[in-house]
Amino acid sequence: MTSFDAGSTLGERFRVHSRALASARVPAPLYSELMRRMADDWDAGGVVRDICRGWEDAPGGSVVQLRLLGALHRIVLRGDEPELAAFYPTAGGTRSPSDVWPVAHTVLRARAAELAQALAVAPQTNEPGRSAALLVGILDAVRHSGLSRVRLLEVGASGGLNLLLDRFRFEGTDWSHGPAGSPLVLRDPVVGPARLPLPKWSLVDRRGCDLAPVDVSTAQGRLHLESFVWPDHVGRFRRLAAALRVVADGGPVPVVDRAPAGAWLEERLPEPVDPSVLTVVWQSITRLYWPAAEVERVQAAVRQAAGHLPLAHVSMEYEDDEGAVLTVDLWRGKGSGGQHHRLGTVADHGMPVRLAPGVTLGG
Repeated sequence: MTSFDAGSTLGERFRVHSRALASARVPAPLYSELMRRMADDWDAGGVVRDICRGWEDAPGGSVVQLRLLGALHRIVLRGDEPELAAFYPTAGGTRSPSDVWPVAHTVLRARAAELAQALAVAPQTNEPGRSAALLVGILDAVRHSGLSRVRLLEVGASGGLNLLLDRFRFEGTDWSHGPAGSPLVLRDPVVGPARLPLPKWSLVDRRGCDLAPVDVSTAQGRLHLESFVWPDHVGRFRRLAAALRVVADGGPVPVVDRAPAGAWLEERLPEPVDPSVLTVVWQSITRLYWPAAEVERVQAAVRQAAGHLPLAHVSMEYEDDEGAVLTVDLWRGKGSGGQHHRLGTVADHGMPVRLAPGVTLGG
Protein backbone atom coordinates (compact mmCIF):
# COMPACT_ATOMS: atom_id res chain seq x y z
CA MET A 1 0.00 0.00 0.00
CA THR A 2 1.40 3.39 -0.96
CA SER A 3 1.43 6.39 1.35
CA PHE A 4 -1.53 8.12 -0.25
CA ASP A 5 -3.73 5.10 0.56
CA ALA A 6 -3.30 5.68 4.30
CA GLY A 7 -6.23 6.81 6.44
CA SER A 8 -9.09 5.30 8.39
CA THR A 9 -11.78 7.08 6.35
CA LEU A 10 -12.12 7.99 2.69
CA GLY A 11 -11.94 11.63 3.70
CA GLU A 12 -8.54 11.06 5.29
CA ARG A 13 -7.32 9.17 2.20
CA PHE A 14 -8.36 12.07 -0.03
CA ARG A 15 -6.55 14.52 2.27
CA VAL A 16 -3.33 12.47 2.56
CA HIS A 17 -3.21 12.07 -1.22
CA SER A 18 -3.79 15.81 -1.66
CA ARG A 19 -0.79 16.60 0.54
CA ALA A 20 1.37 14.11 -1.34
CA LEU A 21 0.51 15.76 -4.66
CA ALA A 22 1.26 19.22 -3.28
CA SER A 23 4.90 18.16 -2.68
CA ALA A 24 5.28 15.71 -5.56
CA ARG A 25 8.22 15.74 -7.97
CA VAL A 26 5.77 16.29 -10.82
CA PRO A 27 3.13 18.67 -9.44
CA ALA A 28 -0.59 18.16 -9.90
CA PRO A 29 -2.17 21.32 -8.43
CA LEU A 30 -5.67 20.75 -9.82
CA TYR A 31 -6.00 17.27 -8.35
CA SER A 32 -4.37 18.37 -5.10
CA GLU A 33 -6.98 21.11 -4.70
CA LEU A 34 -9.89 18.88 -5.71
CA MET A 35 -8.87 16.11 -3.31
CA ARG A 36 -8.46 18.58 -0.45
CA ARG A 37 -11.88 20.07 -1.00
CA MET A 38 -13.47 16.65 -1.51
CA ALA A 39 -11.98 15.57 1.83
CA ASP A 40 -13.59 18.58 3.53
CA ASP A 41 -16.92 17.78 1.85
CA TRP A 42 -16.71 14.15 3.00
CA ASP A 43 -16.07 15.25 6.59
CA ALA A 44 -19.07 17.58 6.39
CA GLY A 45 -21.33 14.76 5.16
CA GLY A 46 -21.74 16.38 1.74
CA VAL A 47 -22.25 15.11 -1.78
CA VAL A 48 -18.86 13.34 -1.91
CA ARG A 49 -20.00 11.09 0.93
CA ASP A 50 -23.24 10.39 -0.95
CA ILE A 51 -21.37 9.51 -4.15
CA CYS A 52 -18.93 7.21 -2.31
CA ARG A 53 -21.56 5.42 -0.23
CA GLY A 54 -20.70 1.72 -0.13
CA TRP A 55 -16.99 2.34 -0.67
CA GLU A 56 -16.19 3.39 2.92
CA ASP A 57 -14.41 0.12 3.70
CA ALA A 58 -12.79 -0.39 0.29
CA PRO A 59 -9.12 -1.43 0.44
CA GLY A 60 -6.66 1.42 0.07
CA GLY A 61 -5.42 -0.03 -3.20
CA SER A 62 -8.80 0.61 -4.78
CA VAL A 63 -7.90 4.36 -4.79
CA VAL A 64 -11.49 5.58 -4.67
CA GLN A 65 -10.25 9.16 -5.01
CA LEU A 66 -8.75 8.42 -8.45
CA ARG A 67 -11.89 6.57 -9.55
CA LEU A 68 -13.97 9.64 -8.73
CA LEU A 69 -11.54 12.08 -10.32
CA GLY A 70 -11.26 9.90 -13.42
CA ALA A 71 -15.05 9.85 -13.76
CA LEU A 72 -15.13 13.64 -13.46
CA HIS A 73 -12.36 13.92 -16.06
CA ARG A 74 -14.36 11.75 -18.49
CA ILE A 75 -17.30 14.15 -18.19
CA VAL A 76 -14.98 17.05 -18.97
CA LEU A 77 -13.35 15.30 -21.93
CA ARG A 78 -16.77 14.47 -23.38
CA GLY A 79 -17.43 18.21 -23.49
CA ASP A 80 -20.45 17.98 -21.16
CA GLU A 81 -19.31 20.58 -18.58
CA PRO A 82 -17.55 23.49 -20.31
CA GLU A 83 -17.46 25.65 -17.16
CA LEU A 84 -15.53 22.92 -15.32
CA ALA A 85 -13.37 22.25 -18.40
CA ALA A 86 -11.99 25.78 -18.03
CA PHE A 87 -9.88 24.42 -15.13
CA TYR A 88 -8.59 21.32 -16.94
CA PRO A 89 -5.37 21.81 -18.96
CA THR A 90 -6.13 18.59 -20.89
CA ALA A 91 -9.29 20.30 -22.16
CA GLY A 92 -7.53 23.59 -22.89
CA GLY A 93 -8.45 25.12 -19.53
CA THR A 94 -6.28 27.81 -17.97
CA ARG A 95 -8.21 28.93 -14.88
CA SER A 96 -6.52 28.68 -11.48
CA PRO A 97 -7.19 25.51 -9.44
CA SER A 98 -7.82 27.71 -6.42
CA ASP A 99 -11.17 28.70 -7.93
CA VAL A 100 -12.31 25.23 -9.04
CA TRP A 101 -14.32 23.99 -6.07
CA PRO A 102 -17.59 25.92 -6.45
CA VAL A 103 -17.85 24.77 -10.08
CA ALA A 104 -16.77 21.20 -9.31
CA HIS A 105 -19.19 21.00 -6.38
CA THR A 106 -22.07 22.01 -8.64
CA VAL A 107 -21.15 19.29 -11.14
CA LEU A 108 -20.79 16.71 -8.37
CA ARG A 109 -24.28 17.48 -7.10
CA ALA A 110 -25.84 17.52 -10.57
CA ARG A 111 -24.21 14.24 -11.63
CA ALA A 112 -24.05 12.38 -8.32
CA ALA A 113 -25.84 9.26 -9.57
CA GLU A 114 -23.65 9.01 -12.69
CA LEU A 115 -20.47 9.50 -10.67
CA ALA A 116 -21.49 6.94 -8.04
CA GLN A 117 -21.99 4.35 -10.77
CA ALA A 118 -18.67 5.27 -12.39
CA LEU A 119 -16.74 4.35 -9.23
CA ALA A 120 -16.89 0.76 -10.47
CA VAL A 121 -14.35 1.69 -13.18
CA ALA A 122 -10.87 0.99 -11.83
CA PRO A 123 -8.01 3.39 -12.69
CA GLN A 124 -5.96 2.19 -15.62
CA THR A 125 -3.27 3.86 -17.69
CA ASN A 126 -1.23 2.95 -20.75
CA GLU A 127 1.98 4.98 -20.81
CA PRO A 128 3.46 5.20 -24.35
CA GLY A 129 6.56 6.80 -22.85
CA ARG A 130 7.50 3.40 -21.47
CA SER A 131 8.13 2.25 -25.02
CA ALA A 132 11.48 4.04 -24.66
CA ALA A 133 12.49 1.53 -21.98
CA LEU A 134 11.22 -1.33 -24.13
CA LEU A 135 13.25 -0.05 -27.10
CA VAL A 136 16.43 0.07 -25.01
CA GLY A 137 15.77 -3.49 -23.83
CA ILE A 138 15.04 -4.86 -27.30
CA LEU A 139 18.10 -3.24 -28.83
CA ASP A 140 20.27 -4.77 -26.10
CA ALA A 141 18.69 -8.22 -26.58
CA VAL A 142 18.97 -8.08 -30.38
CA ARG A 143 22.63 -7.05 -30.24
CA HIS A 144 23.60 -9.79 -27.80
CA SER A 145 21.45 -12.56 -29.29
CA GLY A 146 22.33 -11.88 -32.93
CA LEU A 147 18.63 -12.28 -33.81
CA SER A 148 16.73 -9.45 -35.48
CA ARG A 149 13.22 -10.88 -35.82
CA VAL A 150 11.21 -10.37 -32.64
CA ARG A 151 8.04 -11.87 -31.21
CA LEU A 152 6.81 -9.45 -28.52
CA LEU A 153 4.65 -10.62 -25.61
CA GLU A 154 3.52 -8.03 -23.03
CA VAL A 155 1.96 -8.91 -19.69
CA GLY A 156 -0.18 -6.26 -18.00
CA ALA A 157 -0.57 -4.59 -21.38
CA SER A 158 -3.68 -2.47 -20.70
CA GLY A 159 -4.58 -1.20 -24.19
CA GLY A 160 -1.42 -2.64 -25.75
CA LEU A 161 -0.04 0.66 -27.04
CA ASN A 162 3.56 -0.25 -26.22
CA LEU A 163 3.21 -3.23 -28.54
CA LEU A 164 3.26 -0.62 -31.33
CA LEU A 165 6.72 0.75 -30.54
CA ASP A 166 7.93 -0.04 -34.07
CA ARG A 167 5.39 2.57 -35.27
CA PHE A 168 6.73 5.27 -32.91
CA ARG A 169 9.58 7.71 -33.65
CA PHE A 170 12.44 8.06 -31.14
CA GLU A 171 14.90 10.95 -31.51
CA GLY A 172 18.09 11.45 -29.52
CA THR A 173 20.90 13.96 -29.92
CA ASP A 174 22.82 11.94 -32.51
CA TRP A 175 20.47 9.04 -33.27
CA SER A 176 16.93 8.28 -34.33
CA HIS A 177 14.78 5.20 -34.66
CA GLY A 178 11.38 4.48 -36.19
CA PRO A 179 9.28 5.95 -38.99
CA ALA A 180 9.79 9.67 -39.56
CA GLY A 181 6.08 10.26 -40.20
CA SER A 182 4.83 8.73 -36.95
CA PRO A 183 2.16 10.72 -35.05
CA LEU A 184 4.15 10.00 -31.87
CA VAL A 185 7.67 11.41 -31.63
CA LEU A 186 9.53 10.77 -28.37
CA ARG A 187 12.39 13.27 -28.11
CA ASP A 188 15.45 12.72 -25.92
CA PRO A 189 14.05 9.49 -24.48
CA VAL A 190 17.46 8.14 -23.37
CA VAL A 191 20.20 9.77 -21.31
CA GLY A 192 23.53 8.16 -22.17
CA PRO A 193 25.77 7.24 -25.11
CA ALA A 194 24.60 5.32 -28.17
CA ARG A 195 26.48 2.62 -30.07
CA LEU A 196 25.85 3.44 -33.71
CA PRO A 197 24.51 2.18 -35.97
CA LEU A 198 21.68 0.87 -33.85
CA PRO A 199 20.79 -2.79 -34.51
CA LYS A 200 18.09 -3.35 -37.11
CA TRP A 201 15.14 -5.45 -36.00
CA SER A 202 11.52 -6.10 -36.88
CA LEU A 203 8.40 -7.36 -35.12
CA VAL A 204 7.02 -10.56 -36.60
CA ASP A 205 4.31 -10.98 -33.94
CA ARG A 206 2.90 -8.92 -31.08
CA ARG A 207 0.35 -9.78 -28.43
CA GLY A 208 -0.49 -8.87 -24.86
CA CYS A 209 -2.63 -9.83 -21.90
CA ASP A 210 -4.37 -7.93 -19.14
CA LEU A 211 -7.00 -8.64 -16.50
CA ALA A 212 -9.08 -5.80 -17.96
CA PRO A 213 -8.00 -5.09 -21.56
CA VAL A 214 -8.90 -1.75 -23.10
CA ASP A 215 -9.95 -1.71 -26.77
CA VAL A 216 -8.10 1.34 -28.10
CA SER A 217 -9.89 1.08 -31.44
CA THR A 218 -13.11 2.34 -29.80
CA ALA A 219 -14.05 5.82 -28.61
CA GLN A 220 -14.99 4.38 -25.22
CA GLY A 221 -11.61 2.69 -24.84
CA ARG A 222 -9.71 5.81 -25.81
CA LEU A 223 -11.72 7.95 -23.37
CA HIS A 224 -11.12 5.41 -20.62
CA LEU A 225 -7.34 5.73 -20.93
CA GLU A 226 -7.39 9.51 -21.39
CA SER A 227 -9.52 10.06 -18.29
CA PHE A 228 -6.97 8.48 -15.97
CA VAL A 229 -4.13 10.76 -17.11
CA TRP A 230 -4.02 13.54 -14.53
CA PRO A 231 -5.13 16.77 -16.24
CA ASP A 232 -2.07 18.70 -15.03
CA HIS A 233 0.19 16.27 -16.94
CA VAL A 234 -0.39 17.66 -20.41
CA GLY A 235 2.76 16.10 -21.86
CA ARG A 236 1.60 12.60 -20.91
CA PHE A 237 -1.85 13.34 -22.29
CA ARG A 238 -0.42 14.45 -25.63
CA ARG A 239 1.81 11.36 -25.85
CA LEU A 240 -1.20 9.15 -25.24
CA ALA A 241 -3.27 11.01 -27.83
CA ALA A 242 -0.47 10.63 -30.38
CA ALA A 243 -0.13 6.90 -29.70
CA LEU A 244 -3.89 6.51 -30.13
CA ARG A 245 -3.59 8.28 -33.49
CA VAL A 246 -1.15 5.58 -34.62
CA VAL A 247 -4.04 3.14 -34.30
CA ALA A 248 -6.60 5.53 -35.79
CA ASP A 249 -4.34 6.24 -38.80
CA GLY A 250 -4.31 2.59 -39.84
CA GLY A 251 -1.72 1.13 -37.52
CA PRO A 252 -2.29 -2.37 -36.21
CA VAL A 253 -4.91 -2.69 -33.46
CA PRO A 254 -3.09 -4.30 -30.52
CA VAL A 255 -4.41 -7.74 -29.57
CA VAL A 256 -4.71 -7.95 -25.78
CA ASP A 257 -6.19 -11.12 -24.31
CA ARG A 258 -8.18 -11.07 -21.09
CA ALA A 259 -6.02 -13.30 -18.90
CA PRO A 260 -3.70 -13.30 -15.88
CA ALA A 261 -0.02 -13.00 -16.76
CA GLY A 262 1.30 -16.33 -15.52
CA ALA A 263 -1.38 -18.52 -17.08
CA TRP A 264 -1.17 -16.58 -20.33
CA LEU A 265 2.61 -17.02 -20.61
CA GLU A 266 2.26 -20.73 -19.84
CA GLU A 267 -0.01 -20.94 -22.87
CA ARG A 268 1.84 -18.62 -25.26
CA LEU A 269 5.50 -19.40 -24.65
CA PRO A 270 5.34 -23.09 -25.72
CA GLU A 271 3.80 -22.16 -29.10
CA PRO A 272 5.95 -23.19 -32.09
CA VAL A 273 8.34 -20.40 -33.09
CA ASP A 274 10.96 -20.26 -35.83
CA PRO A 275 14.41 -20.62 -34.19
CA SER A 276 15.51 -17.43 -35.93
CA VAL A 277 12.93 -15.45 -33.91
CA LEU A 278 13.74 -13.90 -30.55
CA THR A 279 10.83 -14.00 -28.12
CA VAL A 280 10.72 -10.90 -25.88
CA VAL A 281 8.56 -10.93 -22.74
CA TRP A 282 7.97 -7.35 -21.59
CA GLN A 283 6.53 -6.02 -18.33
CA SER A 284 6.46 -2.53 -16.84
CA ILE A 285 5.39 -1.63 -13.27
CA THR A 286 3.34 -4.80 -12.87
CA ARG A 287 4.87 -6.52 -9.84
CA LEU A 288 3.49 -3.75 -7.64
CA TYR A 289 0.00 -5.05 -8.38
CA TRP A 290 0.62 -8.81 -8.52
CA PRO A 291 0.41 -11.16 -5.53
CA ALA A 292 3.62 -13.02 -4.77
CA ALA A 293 2.24 -16.22 -6.29
CA GLU A 294 1.65 -14.47 -9.63
CA VAL A 295 5.17 -13.01 -9.66
CA GLU A 296 6.61 -16.50 -9.15
CA ARG A 297 4.32 -18.02 -11.80
CA VAL A 298 5.50 -15.48 -14.38
CA GLN A 299 9.14 -16.08 -13.53
CA ALA A 300 8.66 -19.85 -13.64
CA ALA A 301 7.01 -19.67 -17.07
CA VAL A 302 9.92 -17.61 -18.40
CA ARG A 303 12.53 -19.96 -16.92
CA GLN A 304 10.74 -22.97 -18.39
CA ALA A 305 10.61 -21.42 -21.88
CA ALA A 306 14.25 -20.29 -21.70
CA GLY A 307 15.32 -23.93 -21.84
CA HIS A 308 14.14 -24.41 -25.40
CA LEU A 309 13.97 -21.11 -27.33
CA PRO A 310 15.82 -17.80 -27.70
CA LEU A 311 14.20 -15.55 -25.11
CA ALA A 312 14.67 -12.13 -23.53
CA HIS A 313 12.78 -10.95 -20.46
CA VAL A 314 12.71 -7.14 -20.46
CA SER A 315 11.54 -5.74 -17.15
CA MET A 316 10.90 -2.19 -15.92
CA GLU A 317 10.07 -2.60 -12.23
CA TYR A 318 10.59 -0.85 -8.92
CA GLU A 319 13.52 -2.06 -6.86
CA ASP A 320 13.79 -0.76 -3.29
CA ASP A 321 14.50 2.99 -3.27
CA GLU A 322 16.13 3.07 -6.71
CA GLY A 323 12.90 3.80 -8.54
CA ALA A 324 12.12 1.83 -11.68
CA VAL A 325 15.05 -0.26 -12.92
CA LEU A 326 15.38 -1.59 -16.48
CA THR A 327 16.82 -5.09 -16.78
CA VAL A 328 17.17 -7.72 -19.50
CA ASP A 329 17.57 -11.45 -18.88
CA LEU A 330 18.66 -13.20 -22.06
CA TRP A 331 18.87 -16.87 -23.07
CA ARG A 332 20.04 -17.94 -26.54
CA GLY A 333 18.15 -21.24 -26.60
CA LYS A 334 18.54 -24.89 -25.72
CA GLY A 335 21.55 -25.60 -23.57
CA SER A 336 22.63 -21.94 -23.21
CA GLY A 337 23.16 -20.14 -19.93
CA GLY A 338 21.41 -16.91 -19.16
CA GLN A 339 22.80 -13.37 -19.07
CA HIS A 340 21.52 -10.61 -16.80
CA HIS A 341 21.94 -6.98 -17.90
CA ARG A 342 21.04 -4.02 -15.67
CA LEU A 343 20.62 -1.25 -18.22
CA GLY A 344 19.62 1.74 -16.09
CA THR A 345 16.81 3.53 -14.30
CA VAL A 346 13.56 4.84 -15.72
CA ALA A 347 11.18 7.62 -14.75
CA ASP A 348 7.73 6.41 -13.66
CA HIS A 349 6.10 7.21 -16.99
CA GLY A 350 8.98 5.82 -19.05
CA MET A 351 11.09 8.83 -19.95
CA PRO A 352 13.89 9.39 -19.72
CA VAL A 353 15.78 6.12 -19.49
CA ARG A 354 19.08 6.88 -17.72
CA LEU A 355 21.64 4.33 -18.81
CA ALA A 356 23.85 2.79 -16.15
CA PRO A 357 27.62 3.49 -16.25
CA GLY A 358 29.23 1.47 -19.02
CA VAL A 359 25.93 0.81 -20.81
CA THR A 360 25.29 2.16 -24.31
CA LEU A 361 22.08 2.37 -26.27
CA GLY A 362 22.15 -0.50 -28.73
CA GLY A 363 24.46 -2.71 -26.67
